[in-house]
Amino acid sequence: MRIAVFGANGPTGRRLTDQALAAGHEVVAVTRRAGSLAERPGLAVAVADATDPAAVAAAIDGTDAVLSALGARFSKDTITTYSASAMAITGAMARHGVKRLLAVSSSIADPHWRPTGAHFFNHVLDPLVNRRLGRTLHEDMRGMEDLIRQTDLDWTLVRPSGLFDHPAVTAYHTAETSADGVFTARADLAASMLRELEERRYVRTAMGVITTAVKPNIAKLIWNEGVKKK
Repeated sequence: MRIAVFGANGPTGRRLTDQALAAGHEVVAVTRRAGSLAERPGLAVAVADATDPAAVAAAIDGTDAVLSALGARFSKDTITTYSASAMAITGAMARHGVKRLLAVSSSIADPHWRPTGAHFFNHVLDPLVNRRLGRTLHEDMRGMEDLIRQTDLDWTLVRPSGLFDHPAVTAYHTAETSADGVFTARADLAASMLRELEERRYVRTAMGVITTAVKPNIAKLIWNEGVKKK
């Protein structure tokens, strides 16, 4: 399968690209920064701003599916990365007749998500980090989800919990709408998207994905994902 990966130069996108190539897929890695990714067997690099309709249309031409691992950092300012890219990507897919879309969102997009037994997370970290520091980011994620739902594409909204780095894929868990857990390793997020691409268990719905075999350092996670500038 020929797959377009948006956000291919990001922390999740790189894992997604590597795993897709290892699985035998052809990958069009879409990135804004020329020269940030080296071409290799099975991989083509397309330089495009994901919010530019013409550039996006050129990047996905000839692909069979689109996987979006685009992301943004917390900000007090309005964030439009997710919704603007969703508009450009879904429009380009309709133009080229590409039907399959998987887009990374967040468990926070489910208003009823409260991990079982996670008292400190539910009553301290979630209100402070996600609902306050990440408010504008998660508002835009919800906007992206709304835009995608309105299309006639074969979409899956992929909802990880708190993202962290782990070198290998684990025995992750998926569930419809959202999954009952606090953390998701990026390797597992990438693996779950590629499995869903093949199995199509969550077409036109949301897929939660969590990691339970390993856990990150919470303070380090908050610093790396929400505070530190890159």
